[in-house]
Amino acid sequence: MPTPDAVEIIPDLRSHEITKGYERAPHRAFLRAMGLGDEDLRKPFVGVASTWNEATPCNLRLDVMADLAKVGVTESGGTPREFVSIAVSDGIAMGHEGMKASLVSREVIADSIELMMHAHRYDALVAIAGCDKSLPGSLMALARLNLPGIFVYGGSIQPGRFQGRDVTIMDVYEAVGKVSAGTMTEAELYELECNACPAAGSCGGMFTANTMASVSEAIGMALPGSASPMCVGATREQIAHDSGAQVLELLRKNIRPRDIMTRKAFENAIAVAVSLGGSTNLALHILAIAHEADVELTLADVNEISHRTPLLASMKPGGKYVMQDLDRVGGIPVLMRQLLDGGFIHGDVLTVTGKTLAENLAGIAFDPTQDVIRPVGNPHSHSGGLVILHGNLAPKGAVVKVVGLEGHTKHRGPARVFDSEDATFAAVQNHEVQKGDVLIIRYEGPKGGPGMREMLAVTAAIVGQGLGEDVLLITDGRFSGATHGLMVGHVAPEAFVGGPIAILQDGDMISIDTETGALNMELSDEEVQRRLGTWKPIAPHYTHGVLAKYARSVTSADRGAICE
Repeated sequence: MPTPDAVEIIPDLRSHEITKGYERAPHRAFLRAMGLGDEDLRKPFVGVASTWNEATPCNLRLDVMADLAKVGVTESGGTPREFVSIAVSDGIAMGHEGMKASLVSREVIADSIELMMHAHRYDALVAIAGCDKSLPGSLMALARLNLPGIFVYGGSIQPGRFQGRDVTIMDVYEAVGKVSAGTMTEAELYELECNACPAAGSCGGMFTANTMASVSEAIGMALPGSASPMCVGATREQIAHDSGAQVLELLRKNIRPRDIMTRKAFENAIAVAVSLGGSTNLALHILAIAHEADVELTLADVNEISHRTPLLASMKPGGKYVMQDLDRVGGIPVLMRQLLDGGFIHGDVLTVTGKTLAENLAGIAFDPTQDVIRPVGNPHSHSGGLVILHGNLAPKGAVVKVVGLEGHTKHRGPARVFDSEDATFAAVQNHEVQKGDVLIIRYEGPKGGPGMREMLAVTAAIVGQGLGEDVLLITDGRFSGATHGLMVGHVAPEAFVGGPIAILQDGDMISIDTETGALNMELSDEEVQRRLGTWKPIAPHYTHGVLAKYARSVTSADRGAICE
């Protein structure tokens, strides 16, 4: 007789639909062809989904993580079934037409994980991801499926070394602007290029991947302490193994993602991200994940939580440190304990440990000799890193990261209007941008791009030329988490659907005040209506294929650019 296993504890498994009864003999025959025996077929089937590929260093070791997660699943009484989804490299797609695929890939990742789990009737899910869109895509799938599941981050890259200092990929992008400005030689750029990314892992600053990894832990869907360890190392490998083991506990206890991803948990996730000075992409992804979890969440909520949450960490691009430094001082649990002690997050929420957040954080100590994370009583700022702007230029909102903008919270200047990122980049490289200008990049929104391109190439070139504090950039597109400076993205409604950004003309005066949250064009209401009345939509950039399909279904940035 077989020994008792999880099937006897969980009598109604989804996988029984393909493993039980004489009618399923053909299904079992296929499974036996892959090496499964009678004992394997009696156990719960656990999908182990990763976004492994050789397109980006972020995903390069996810196959190793998947293998270790599978060992954990097997040791805990499950039958692991591995599959992969796509993942676009934002870094390699940056600065050209390929970036239009990036945000689209978030939906493809969520859809493909859902379809694999649905078709094969797997009982639980371990989702492993490493690059920017693969993290929210995986969390969206977990929320949508609402099967017992856990998230595993692939881990951050170690910083590179250049001229005696730590560097990240952000430094390489900004160095392009320095070469253009004549303040760096091409030989120095080559040396930096060869040393900036020393190993596998996601970009090392508090850019989008590390922001969303922090969210996964803060929201309760990843093991405590799992966001900050490096990609290469025994700690990251142990996390993968333990996550595979823990998903069986979630299955046995019938703890599901929507039991964990509650409204309070989303508030915690936003608070942690803004306390870290995280990426503006949070404003897109957190709304999309909440939509899949059936939790009502808006840009106004993001703004309100950011306004009341202190900035505790000094993380690149707005601060000094990278993820390796955060890990060295204890990682996300240390920051969360400070926020919990200060009353800024909820401790009574459930997590994948089966315990509450407060229980997970019990005993977490704070080292007062380090300055990566400040104590809650002595923050860098009494408000977080993101501000949602409104005004006649962005009636439905826009997003700006204010970390590092101290003393530069206002700007007023004439518009320089461009209808694409490419035209703007050319103008910057040709030194056609002057101090005081307001660069407008439109028709790059979710529908208009389509795909809402990130614009690190442009923003980094501006900073690299020394104009980061003197030029305001506004777009209906979006930014890399590595972007810093006075850069406003996610303008909604976007130009393609006739948002006010579509009617701007060269020379129109634009003003921003991040303290009051105002973003306006200095035009009368009558002039705005006159121009809107004469505006004509542009033709779609794509008429067939995945980008055309995406443009037809995607919603606006203020809704998280979800597809309907």
